Amino acid sequence: MLSTVDDATLMKVATALGEEDAVKLIESLKNSEETTDDEIANKTGIRLNSVRKILYKLYDHSLVSLRRTRDPKTGWFIFHWKLQPDQLEGFILSQKRRVLEKLSVRLEYEKKHDFYYCNTPGCKRIPFEEAVELVFTCSTCGKPLVHYANERIVQQLAAKVEQLRKELGE
Repeated sequence: MLSTVDDATLMKVATALGEEDAVKLIESLKNSEETTDDEIANKTGIRLNSVRKILYKLYDHSLVSLRRTRDPKTGWFIFHWKLQPDQLEGFILSQKRRVLEKLSVRLEYEKKHDFYYCNTPGCKRIPFEEAVELVFTCSTCGKPLVHYANERIVQQLAAKVEQLRKELGE
């Protein structure tokens, strides 16, 4: 069943969720039909509370499913986790849509504004309206602000937006 999952994509998703240990955790889940958080912690060496935190993050994105049983001796719940590779495509599509939205907003901002810059590394580009208020002097380093041609940025953003739209079939 799990052999149909693109391992590289799965690992990129784990990394994208911001957890270094998520890669190890997903590797562990990938190699078992269903497992508990305790078993994952024992196999991977990741602290139990970290395992649970990552599992809930994956669960929030529907990348893992959860089955709950009660321990007959203690009465405590035992959570059984299972990877849901079929949900991966939906997750990736939603992430791409979010990126497309952000890039589109940035592209419009770049197109609608004229920027000025002092050519000092570490200082920011400033929109025309702000540059006028600052009398075309950098508020960080005090150097004069000169026009900043952003055509290359606009071209790169437009290309990325176009690429994402094609991938999403929009």
